[in-house]
Amino acid sequence: MRVQNRVSVNADDLCAWSRAKAEPQWLLEQRLQALKQAENLELPEVEKMKLERWDIYEHGDYKAENMWPGLQGAHEAVHSLVNFPVEGGLIVQHNSDVVYTELSADLAAQGVILTDLHTAAREHGELVQRYLGQAVKPEEHWLSAVHSAVWSGGVFLYIPDGVEVEVPLQAIFYSSMSGACFAPHILIVAGNNSKISYVDNCISGREDIKVLHNGVLEVFAGAGSKVQVASVHQLAAPTTDFTQRRAVVLADGAVEWIIGEMNNGYTAADTKTLLQGNGSTSDAKVIAVGSGSQKLSYTTQAQHFGRSSVSQMITRAVMREEATAIINGITKIEKGATNCDGQQTERILMLSPKARGDANPILLIDEDDVTAGHAASVGQVNAEQIYYLMSRGISRNEAEYLVIFGFLAPVISEIPLEGVRSRLQDLVERKLGRSHEFKS
Repeated sequence: MRVQNRVSVNADDLCAWSRAKAEPQWLLEQRLQALKQAENLELPEVEKMKLERWDIYEHGDYKAENMWPGLQGAHEAVHSLVNFPVEGGLIVQHNSDVVYTELSADLAAQGVILTDLHTAAREHGELVQRYLGQAVKPEEHWLSAVHSAVWSGGVFLYIPDGVEVEVPLQAIFYSSMSGACFAPHILIVAGNNSKISYVDNCISGREDIKVLHNGVLEVFAGAGSKVQVASVHQLAAPTTDFTQRRAVVLADGAVEWIIGEMNNGYTAADTKTLLQGNGSTSDAKVIAVGSGSQKLSYTTQAQHFGRSSVSQMITRAVMREEATAIINGITKIEKGATNCDGQQTERILMLSPKARGDANPILLIDEDDVTAGHAASVGQVNAEQIYYLMSRGISRNEAEYLVIFGFLAPVISEIPLEGVRSRLQDLVERKLGRSHEFKS
């Protein structure tokens, strides 16, 4: 569906935003070109979802925020996610602006860069220009083009060749004002033989916040690098979340995705890895819990170009009440990508007769000398497991929770920051409607 005259920002607005951030001319020109492209692009295809009926047209106004002198006065939702003391690095975005940045002196001395994307464009322009918008391109569809035009705040994380960062670096994206532009762009560049773990949370300050989160995360993993990305989204019911995550992996590089989708509103997320180099690997683990009348679409993709590349994708979703989820797993092996291995599993647990789930494993193979497989299931909680636990003196409600949590636990346990891991567990309990009497 082509979207005409629905862009809620104009060229004058973009020029004002860009001047306010003292952006270089090349970045302003990139924004204006994307805005022009949006006029002739269609909405992305989201299977079995009528995206044109979602609240995706109002990107909001740019809301300037003052820098925070510290974290003492931060909202409790932000404060609870931070592991004190901050060992490696932390960046916080409040509505449209990054308000806090901290990077250890040791990492800075090794050449690691952690800053907002506006500052990076000014101070590291050649590096940013080389990678920005190269994994998720503005011409892909209308929402990509509009994001490329209006993004604000964001993160630039750069790890030089050979640098191994042993502590996770963290970002928090905090939405507290309805109608504010909330479109962060995260750009991670990992040099050859480097190592990094990045963790982010995307949260609403209140349950009545209504914005469009049109976010993009791009990862460029150099040869022999190891990149781990953990991301948890917990946005309010009136907020619509459209997120694109994309990684490009060179020879013998590895990218690991750990994704927790805990939003209360409509959500469409696409997490894709392009395995360009020989021996490159991708491991994606996604969990989601849907409730109320949510409409949810989660797509995980691996595209193999390099020989002997390996991908593993696991998505586990739990649907309550009247929630609907479409889960897609797509493994694409290109001609010439010999000796590849692509495996995927999609599983959905239905906790209500009115909940709906659709698991779609897709294999697209253009090469003979490969290994590929898939598994998918949609069903109820295993009754035998429930009866077994009840026979050990556990109540039915507690038994059901233990089975469901065990279903999701393999992803939760992989979160590298204790505070974020604990928060995700609490979110799962809340989304499952677990009453306090059953909490251990």
